[in-house]
Amino acid sequence: MIPLWRRVTALVAAATLMTTASPAAATATPSGGQAAATVRTDSGWLRGALAKDHRIFRGIPYAAPPVGELRWRSPQPVAPWQGVRAATVFGDRCAQLPGVTRLPASDSEDCLYLDVVAPADASSTRRKPVVVWLHGGGLMTGAGSDNDARRLAVRGDVVVVTVNYRLGVFGFYGYPGLENSGAFGIEDQQAALRWVARNVAAFGGDPRNVTLAGESAGSHSVCAQLASPSAAGLFHRAIMQSSACRMGDFAAAGVTAFLGAPLWLPREAHEGYGQVIAAELGCVDPATALACLRGKSVPELLARTPLPLPGYGNAVLPEDPAKVFAEGRFHRVPVVAGTTRDEGTLFASLLFTDPGQEAYEAAVRKNFGDKAAAVLAKYPSSAHGSPLQALAAVMSDFEWTWVARDSNLLFAEHVPTYAYEFTDRTAPPLFPLSHGIRPLAFHSSELSYLFDTTSLTTPLNRQQRRLSDTMIDYWTRFAATGDPNGPGLPRWQPVRPGDPTPYVQRLDLGPHGVGPWDQAAAHNLAFWDTLTARS
Repeated sequence: MIPLWRRVTALVAAATLMTTASPAAATATPSGGQAAATVRTDSGWLRGALAKDHRIFRGIPYAAPPVGELRWRSPQPVAPWQGVRAATVFGDRCAQLPGVTRLPASDSEDCLYLDVVAPADASSTRRKPVVVWLHGGGLMTGAGSDNDARRLAVRGDVVVVTVNYRLGVFGFYGYPGLENSGAFGIEDQQAALRWVARNVAAFGGDPRNVTLAGESAGSHSVCAQLASPSAAGLFHRAIMQSSACRMGDFAAAGVTAFLGAPLWLPREAHEGYGQVIAAELGCVDPATALACLRGKSVPELLARTPLPLPGYGNAVLPEDPAKVFAEGRFHRVPVVAGTTRDEGTLFASLLFTDPGQEAYEAAVRKNFGDKAAAVLAKYPSSAHGSPLQALAAVMSDFEWTWVARDSNLLFAEHVPTYAYEFTDRTAPPLFPLSHGIRPLAFHSSELSYLFDTTSLTTPLNRQQRRLSDTMIDYWTRFAATGDPNGPGLPRWQPVRPGDPTPYVQRLDLGPHGVGPWDQAAAHNLAFWDTLTARS
C-alpha cells in the first residue's frame, strides 16, 4: 500500500494545476473612468483598473495579516485605511513551496487578499450574480490570482471574486489548546465570504446571490463550507469540480484506493501531529510550545511535512463532515458537481515510478487482493496503450467516477443537483506527465475553458472556444438562477434521486459533444458495482 504521506503529496502536487493570471489588467481609462474604477468598502476606498468591458480590483485585504501572535488564530478584521488605496497589484501568495507548474513559491504570511472582476456596467443599481472562486492546490499551493476570471465575468455577466487562504502548515495546523485546530484555511474562506456579503454590492454584485465554486482542493473546500454551521447563509449555490464531498466505502468493499488519503481528520489527529512538528522544531514544553512555534520563521515551518486536510471537532467543523453529508444535514443549496473523464492520468504519473507491466500487476494485486484478476482482465494494458495508462483508467473509473456518482445521488436526495463530465481529451496540457503517459481529459483540464490560461498553455482552438462559451454560459446561468439551462443551450437535466444511472451532461467538442453522457458505460460502473457487491 502506498504510504499516506505519498498519497497526500500526490494530491498536493496534482491540484496546483491552476491557471496563471496575466500580469496586468487593461488599464485604459476613458473620460470619467477614474470614478468608475473607485469604490468604497467598509475598510476604505479602493481604486482599481478600468477596461472597456470590465473593472478589476486586485490585492484587496479581507482580514488582517495572520502574522506574529495572529499566526494560527481566527482571521481578524482589517485595519481601516485613510485616502484611496491602490488595488492594481495582486496580494502576496500565501506561504507555500513551488508547485508542479511554473507557479511560484512564497514565504509570505501577509496573504489574506482577494481580487474582484466586474462587468463594466455592474453598479449598485445594476447588481450582478456573484461567483466566489476557491483555488485548488491540495490545500498547500496556489492563489486566487492564478485564475484570470475576466472572460468568465464579462461573458457570464457576473462579478467574480478570487480568494487567497492560508495553506499547509499555516492553514491546517493543530496543537492541544489551539482554538480551531486544523481549520484556519477554511475559516479564512468564511471571512472572505463575509467580506463579500458586506462589500460586493459596491462592485455591482448581489450579496443575496452568491455562488461558491472551486476545483480540486477548492471543491474540497466548498464541501467543507457546505458542512460548516458557521457558513450558513454566506452562499446560495455551490459548484464542485473534481472533488466529491464523500469518499467511497472502499474498506467495506474489501479493497484499497490508490489515492486513499481521507477527506477529513479529527482535530485530535491534527493536534497529535502538531506535537510531532513542534518536537522537530525544538518546541517541546507544552506551556511555551505555541509561543516557540510562532517565533519560528516561515522557511522553518515550510520545511515540515504538513497535514493538509481540514480538521473537524472545532467551531468551524464541529462534526465529521462525512457524517453530516450521510445524514443530509448540509446547507440546502443547488449544486453543480462533476469530474473530468481522465482524472487518474495525473495521479498515476505522480504516484508510480515504475511504468512496467509487472509493477502495474503488483499494484493492482496489492490494492484489490483476490479481486485483482478481475480488474486486470477488465483493464488490460493492451487496451490502453501502456500499463501506466491502464492504471490511470482504473483510478479514473473507480476512485473518481464511481465515487462521484454516489456523491451526486446523495445531493439529489436533498437539493437540485446537476452532474457533468468534461471529456475533451484534446484539452491543452497545463504540465508535463512522466513516463510518456497521455494526459487526455486530465485533472484540472476544464479550467482552461473557464479561465484564461494562455500563460501556461496554448490558446484554445475554435472548437474548444465554442465549448468554453457553452461552459461559461452554463456556470453563470446556474450562478444567476440555480439552474444551468438557458436560451440557446443544450438541455441539461438534473439528477433524479435514486436513479441507478443518474443523468450526466457531457462537455466535449463537436455538434453532439454537449448533451447526455453514458457515464456508467464509459467508466465500467456496473463492473465496479459487481466487484464491490453493489449490484
